[in-house]
Amino acid sequence: MAKSNYFILFLLCFSLSASAQVGERRTDLSVGVTGGYLLNRRSFQPKIKQTYQQGPMFGFAARYICEKYFTCIAGVQAELNYNNLGWQERIEDGSNNTYSRDLHYIEMPILMQMGWGREVKGFKFVFMAGPQFGLCIGDVEHYGGDPWDVSRRPQHVTYQYGKSLDRKFDYGIAAGLGLEFSSAIGHFILEGRFYYGLGDCFDSSKKGYFGRSANQTIYGKLTYLFDLVKTKNCTRK
Repeated sequence: MAKSNYFILFLLCFSLSASAQVGERRTDLSVGVTGGYLLNRRSFQPKIKQTYQQGPMFGFAARYICEKYFTCIAGVQAELNYNNLGWQERIEDGSNNTYSRDLHYIEMPILMQMGWGREVKGFKFVFMAGPQFGLCIGDVEHYGGDPWDVSRRPQHVTYQYGKSLDRKFDYGIAAGLGLEFSSAIGHFILEGRFYYGLGDCFDSSKKGYFGRSANQTIYGKLTYLFDLVKTKNCTRK
């Protein structure tokens, strides 16, 4: 099955699970900001040795809690983030060259959220998973080492140098674990998240050079949300 079909199947399962209403109904809406730090690399085939590209990320977040089913508090969280999903090559061919690439993305994860713990004045363990979409809005290459010599690159993989992206749109699946603290002034969520990209930035068809050129990202992030709408006449713990 093609990876695009896996993604469509995941979206279908996600939408079906999100639409189910079998527990105690909630209509809680919260908005806020999110920020943190990320490590990114590109999964290339043929392989390119890399170190993680590091950098800050920040954006806006909104969360809708739709139900409480036994001890599980379920909802959906959407974000609009800015970050750098480039890569940094580890060149070990004796040329003394360095190469890195900054790919600036606007990203939108739409995540199912499940939590166990206290809704007010306390801690809650949270799990998030869902699709993520991105659009590259900036592309800058950084070359180092003089002279620039690619004659001894492993497997002669040099196609990426000076090559514009074939695809600026990105998509994949994100999942994370976190701890949420709810207080009188809002909700604070400390989270670790992993993103597995399914979209390739270079042509991966039979005519293309790379069979795969997708993102793999590790996030460490803190989100602050404050309540806009709270469900009335319900029991909270």
